[in-house]
Amino acid sequence: MRYSRAMTFNVALPLAAFVILGGAIFGGQAYSESRLSGDIQRALATELKTPEPMVEVKYLQKVNHGYGVCGLYKTPSSPQGYASFFYDKVNDRVTLDVNSTRYTANCGLSALC
Repeated sequence: MRYSRAMTFNVALPLAAFVILGGAIFGGQAYSESRLSGDIQRALATELKTPEPMVEVKYLQKVNHGYGVCGLYKTPSSPQGYASFFYDKVNDRVTLDVNSTRYTANCGLSALC
């Protein structure tokens, strides 16, 4: 009986703790990514003055050490398909003008290739 209890305390409990900790870390990251997509859709909908579910985002790429996101968006009313944007996570601000300094500094051609 002593060996069984020692096995439980020395192997099973640390293993269970690592599994729970790993699930919390990776689950939190997955939740954070889905929340970021929602934040971007909300910011785009506000900037474009359209309902949030109508904005579709695609090809999200973190830039500027994770402080910004470049990607493409589309609304049902856009005749030419997808358009580019830059989302500043710190200021919760969307830049739609691809010729602006904010966009070109963060989402240049090398960042999207």
